[in-house]
Amino acid sequence: MLGRDEDILKAAEDWSKAGRGVALATVVETWGSAPRPVGSNLVIDSDGNFLGSVSGGCVEGAVVTEAIDVIDSGKPKVLEFGVADETAWQVGLSCGGTIRVYVEKVG
Repeated sequence: MLGRDEDILKAAEDWSKAGRGVALATVVETWGSAPRPVGSNLVIDSDGNFLGSVSGGCVEGAVVTEAIDVIDSGKPKVLEFGVADETAWQVGLSCGGTIRVYVEKVG
């Protein structure tokens, strides 16, 4: 689900204030063809609810799964998806580019 940047950050704040575990995923680097630009965000709660977009398709499913791990562990992660990576085809990033996504716990 897409949202404006303000909506995404407001959701992160509201969800955190409501006591939900929250992570924020941010596109920090792209190379070649990428579906979303640097700075794109996805906010995720511990139940797997999300708002925003870092790529689209199955890549977001993988980011949501990793974000739940980040919420549980408190340790940020940098995820990379690219066409040269076998995972890219598994998660649907066959556009020929590479994206790096930083995932951090909020609150």
